[in-house]
Amino acid sequence: MRSGQDTTGTLYGIGVGPGDPELMTLKAVRLIEEADVVAAPDNGTGESLAFEIASGALPALVLKPLVRLAMPMVRDKAVLAECHEAAAKTVAGLLEAGKNVAFLTLGDPTVYSTYIYVHKKVLAMGFEAEIVPGVPSFCAAAARLGISLAENAEAIHVIPASYHGVDEGLSWPGTKVLMKAGRSFSALREKMRGRGMNAQMVQRCGLEGEKLFRSLEEADEESSYFSVIIARDGGPACEGPAKQ
Repeated sequence: MRSGQDTTGTLYGIGVGPGDPELMTLKAVRLIEEADVVAAPDNGTGESLAFEIASGALPALVLKPLVRLAMPMVRDKAVLAECHEAAAKTVAGLLEAGKNVAFLTLGDPTVYSTYIYVHKKVLAMGFEAEIVPGVPSFCAAAARLGISLAENAEAIHVIPASYHGVDEGLSWPGTKVLMKAGRSFSALREKMRGRGMNAQMVQRCGLEGEKLFRSLEEADEESSYFSVIIARDGGPACEGPAKQ
């Protein structure tokens, strides 16, 4: 818990967008520049894609104090809870010392973000924390494909594709945005094929090695890593050509 110290820092959960540094907001850049410490999730490789993206917009970022927070890519709830708690305590120590902390996270902090767990814990400890939005990956993917996500009264559904409930999600009317397909890609493609759905996919949107797939038939299991699928029921497969 925070002490009675008068001056404590603020935690900023900053969305750096899906990959292209030029998609970072002016507010994100300013707050990162002003922060005393930068925090970035580490999935165990010793590298952080969020930090890499932010460095593209802020070359001087490498000179700032950096705290890497262990955030392994696992589904074990006990392991994740332990990592979230440890990260929150590390951040709280910095805030207690009067440091403003910029926690970098991919896309937007409110969409399947590791940051939000730390955000909640830090608030519960009595510290100040602010969410700074970023461009979500599915918005960037639709832009790269040159298509709309919704028009008129159409609904948009964001579905974690490798989790329970995907079959129900595919039955909902409107545009389906499928994320986190991973190893479930082949099975997912079969389900969508059986429903006669038209789907497109962007792999590594805004990053080196980006690929656009106008049909899932062009993709394989490996292509599904770090990809976003946008699907509709029937109708044209796309609204226009997109540059590779």
